[in-house]
Amino acid sequence: MKRQIVIIAVLSLIISRICPAKTPQADDEAKPASTNIVGQEYPKINSEGRAIFRIYAPDARSVRVGLGNTELTKDEEGFWTGITGPLDPGFHYYQIIIDGVAVADPASESFFGAGKVMSGIEIPEKGVDFYDIKNVPHGEIRMRWYFSKSTNTMRQAYVYTPPDYEKSPNTRYPVLYLQHGMGEDRRAWPTQGRTNFILDNLIAEGKARPMIVVMDDGGIAAGFGSRRGGNRGRGAGNRGRMRGESAGNPSPSADSQDEGRRQSGQRGGLSGPRGGFWDAFGSVLIEDIIPMIDSTYRTIPDREHRAMAGLSLGGTQTYSITQANLDKFAYIGIFSAPFGFPGVETGYNGLLARPEEFAEQVKVFYISMGSKEGANTGRSIHETLEQAGVRHVYYEAPGTGHEFQTWRKSLHGFAQLIFMD
Repeated sequence: MKRQIVIIAVLSLIISRICPAKTPQADDEAKPASTNIVGQEYPKINSEGRAIFRIYAPDARSVRVGLGNTELTKDEEGFWTGITGPLDPGFHYYQIIIDGVAVADPASESFFGAGKVMSGIEIPEKGVDFYDIKNVPHGEIRMRWYFSKSTNTMRQAYVYTPPDYEKSPNTRYPVLYLQHGMGEDRRAWPTQGRTNFILDNLIAEGKARPMIVVMDDGGIAAGFGSRRGGNRGRGAGNRGRMRGESAGNPSPSADSQDEGRRQSGQRGGLSGPRGGFWDAFGSVLIEDIIPMIDSTYRTIPDREHRAMAGLSLGGTQTYSITQANLDKFAYIGIFSAPFGFPGVETGYNGLLARPEEFAEQVKVFYISMGSKEGANTGRSIHETLEQAGVRHVYYEAPGTGHEFQTWRKSLHGFAQLIFMD
């Protein structure tokens, strides 16, 4: 009997070595993230929205991931594995922190955010596919170099042209100028935001008018780095997007909330006597970008067919630029802008205090935020406008924070309302 017990124990040990118990790190149903480099198995995403990492660093003493400050565990072969808590759906920046040094994940594609190139991971949202690539006619993202007279420099814009642009040489199109957030640049909307797929799908469904979308550099990436003293090698997580990252630089657009509160406290938002580093983009847009776009592409070059929208600090820029140039924009979209609202009494040259006149000039005034954001990013502005009788559209993305999932949904809603007259 004792011999049988020993044999059973030995067999159990052998089986456990061959077929280890299922753990979150070995989730059989987890799939490689869509943001992985082609052919890379990790990181994986499981059905709970947790990210599973496996990093080879045999000589490292500690390894963690800047998503919820997740610690990894080393095995005998030198692989470090670990799993995050459930992550919000959508796109998130992250870095791997090896012995205190933040590096990009070699298995992930790279994205520009927080004023530097970082890794990124896409967490699917169940039942949401409006930003996925589908079997529909597709437009193009074009990279347009041009000379800026106002800054005496060469610049580059990303320009989305709709699916029928080349097939309809006699057709002219309205234009949306779409701005990124702090610490990001012109690459953010077409890459992290998936602008082209959102527009392709809407146009194919007949829910949006074919339009040109211009995504240029708002000059607010350098501000993030200078305020933080550059990249000091710390891990960059997603405070405000990821919540729970305790070490590392905050996300670019979450950081703009802190900057916004600081600036608003000093000078009462954009209506104060001093400008901010983000203000220089206004002259570039009006003097250089719009004329270049109108002379290069088949646009309808009037305010009735021109819109501007921006996320976070790009939303602040949108407030400022459209307020000073209302003769050029009839559609305005503000996505999660924590500061910059000019106030009802003086906003838009006093038009906000005259709701009927404002409604005649601004066909769509769109305010949005994520439900996990602070009220000052949208809800309180909506309430102020509502009390003042100012016609506007308010959207609050359920269950999202200061992150691209909020802004993808904001663009999806805004694009269906503009240029439809």
